Amino acid sequence: VSSVLQQTEQGNYRLDLSRSVILPKGIKSFEKNADVDVQLTFKGDVAGTQVAQVTPDGTLMSVRMRYSFVELPDTDYQPRAYHPMSGYLSDEYQDYATPFDQPLVQRFILRHRLQKVHPGPAPSEVVKPITYYLDPGVPEPIRSALLDGARWWETAFTRAGFINGFKVELLPVDADPQDIRYNMIQWVHRATRGWSYGAALTDPRTGEIIKGQVTLGSLRVRQDYLIAKGLT
Repeated sequence: VSSVLQQTEQGNYRLDLSRSVILPKGIKSFEKNADVDVQLTFKGDVAGTQVAQVTPDGTLMSVRMRYSFVELPDTDYQPRAYHPMSGYLSDEYQDYATPFDQPLVQRFILRHRLQKVHPGPAPSEVVKPITYYLDPGVPEPIRSALLDGARWWETAFTRAGFINGFKVELLPVDADPQDIRYNMIQWVHRATRGWSYGAALTDPRTGEIIKGQVTLGSLRVRQDYLIAKGLT
């Protein structure tokens, strides 16, 4: 945090341990991950412009950080090498054990695990569908529209030969979005103009997506409406 603030010319800050704490309510444990939230306070002499806009006192700034301890998936996954023309995102690492005539940097595309019950080119049911869960906090009628729109992907997967390969459901009442077993489509409010954000927690060894995370800003609905109105 200190390095980023310095690099972006927002001031020179150092961690103030006396004002930094572990947040007890931010300690959660699930089947495949455990999270710990901490509040870190940084102290500086002169605040940069951006810092001064979001803090009552620019010489002190608190940042909430989450440390996640995640169980890695099993090895029953076939990674796919990344190609820059593929259109995929990728993970990369340096493998110093590779032969001299092969690239040192290993890159794999990011994708969910999707296996057919009957492997091969013919259409087949899948072992486990890719399932995304919609934030129940999305108000109607936007909630129903998002469910309908996201479910269009079900048809695409079926036509690609993965029958019932993709599903979208409303997040169960007893589920927690921090649980990595739930790929999330979250609904947030923000003041800045922007579209949707996609992120993923991945296995660095293979590029397998462990948890997908889509963030939709409520302001996007208004933007889409105004753009459509302007075009018509």
